[in-house]
Amino acid sequence: MTVAGEKILIVDDEEGMRRLLVRVLAREGYQAVAAESGAEAMRRIGGENFDLVITDIQMPGMNGLALLEELKSFDPALPVVVITAYGTVESAVQALRAGAYDYLTKPFETDEIKLTVAKALERERLLAENRYLQQELLERYPFAGIVGGSQAMQRVFEVVDSVATSNANVLVTGESGTGKELIARSIHQRSNRRDLPFIVLNCAALSEGVLESELFGHEKGAFTGALATRKGRFELAHQGTLFIDEVGEMPLSAQVKLLRVIQEHEFERVGGTRTIRSDVRLVAASNKNLEDQVKKGAFREDLFYRLNVVNIELPPLRDRREDIEPLAAHFLKKYQRETGRPVSRISPRALSCLLAYEWPGNVRELQNAMERAVVLCKGESITPRDLPRGIQGPDQICLELPDSGGSLTEILEDLERQLIIQTLAREKGSQTRAAELLGIKRTTLRYKMEKYRLLD
Repeated sequence: MTVAGEKILIVDDEEGMRRLLVRVLAREGYQAVAAESGAEAMRRIGGENFDLVITDIQMPGMNGLALLEELKSFDPALPVVVITAYGTVESAVQALRAGAYDYLTKPFETDEIKLTVAKALERERLLAENRYLQQELLERYPFAGIVGGSQAMQRVFEVVDSVATSNANVLVTGESGTGKELIARSIHQRSNRRDLPFIVLNCAALSEGVLESELFGHEKGAFTGALATRKGRFELAHQGTLFIDEVGEMPLSAQVKLLRVIQEHEFERVGGTRTIRSDVRLVAASNKNLEDQVKKGAFREDLFYRLNVVNIELPPLRDRREDIEPLAAHFLKKYQRETGRPVSRISPRALSCLLAYEWPGNVRELQNAMERAVVLCKGESITPRDLPRGIQGPDQICLELPDSGGSLTEILEDLERQLIIQTLAREKGSQTRAAELLGIKRTTLRYKMEKYRLLD
C-alpha cells in the first residue's frame, strides 16, 4: 500500500539508474528524488525528511556501506535498501549486518523494486506505530512499571533518565531481589534502541564452558554436542541491549574475552575463525561488591572500569519502607487478576507486619509473600495469618479469657494495651512510627498511652 507523500531518496552514481528508479517509483505514487553521491545524499538528508533511502554499494568517494553507516548514525530508524552488482553479494550481507532493510542484485525487475520498497515502508509504518504505542505506555507506566515513590528510588529514576539515551555501559548493583533487571529494561525502553532486542544472560546459572558459548555462540562441531551453528547473546542483541546479570560470577577466562568485545566491538564464535562485529549496549548487574572482588583477584580491574562507566545502586527494601505499602497493593492487584480470587485489601494488622519486617529478600520476597497471601486468603481482606510465618512476627497478640472473668470492654482494652506496648517496643519507642503502624493519629496514641498509664 502506497501512502501519499512518502518520500524516497535514490543514491547512485549512474544517471541511467537514477532516472529509472525515479520514474518507476513516481508511477507508484511516491515522491522520488535522486542524489549522485553519498556526500550529496547526506546534505539532502540533513535538510529534508525521507521515509526510505535506496543506495548503490559501488560508488566513488563515499560508497554505499559508508553511506549506510552515516545514515544509521543520523537516524537509526530510517529504512535503507542497498543495490549490489551480481557477484558482490558479500557486500550486501555486510550491509544487512550494518542495519540495511534488504538488498537487490543487479539486474533486477521493476516489480522486484516495487515490492521491496512497499514492504520496507509498510514495516516502517508498523514500527512507527509500535514506537508511538510504546511511548504512550512509557508515559503512563514509566520505568518498566517499577513502583517506587521514595526519595531513594526517585534518585535512581533520575540516573536512568540521564543515562538511557547514551551508549555508556551501566553497572547496576544491589542486593538480590531489588529489581536490577527491571532497571536494565527501563534503560533499554527509554533508549534509542527500544525497538531492537533486549537480551538477558545470567552468569550464575551457567558453567564456565557453557557461558562462553552462550555469550559468543559456537560453530557446528566446535565441541561434543554442537550439532549445529548457534548464535550467542552478543549476536542476538546486535544493535540492541545485552543485560548480563550476576556478572561477578563470571570466571576470569570469560572476563578476558568479554573485555575484548567491549574494547574491539568484535568476537569469534567458539570453534570459529570469522570475526563478527558487535554493536551492543551493555548493562551488567551484580549483588556482589565488585571492588572487593577486584581486591581479591576474582574480578579484573580493567573490566570493572569498563562496565562501571555509570553505576546505579539500588537500595534494599528496608531502606525505602514508604514503598512497601504501594508495592504490596500492586502485587495484590496483580495476583487478584491472575487467580480470580475476591481478595481486595490488606488488613491494618497485616500491613503492620509487612512494614515491620526487614525483607532480606527485598521486593522479590514481598512479591512472593503477596502471591501466597492472595492464594491462602479465605475472605476479601488479607490478615497476618495469610502471610509467611516469619513475616507474621514472633510476638503475636494472644487473646485469652482471664480466670476471674471480665467484661467484653475490659478484654478488648487489655488487647489494645498489649498491641500498643508491642508496637512501641518494635518501633523502639517512636510514637510517630507506632501511630502510623496502628493506623491512628499520634494524639490518639498519646491519649491511649495516658489511659493505660504507659507514659511513666
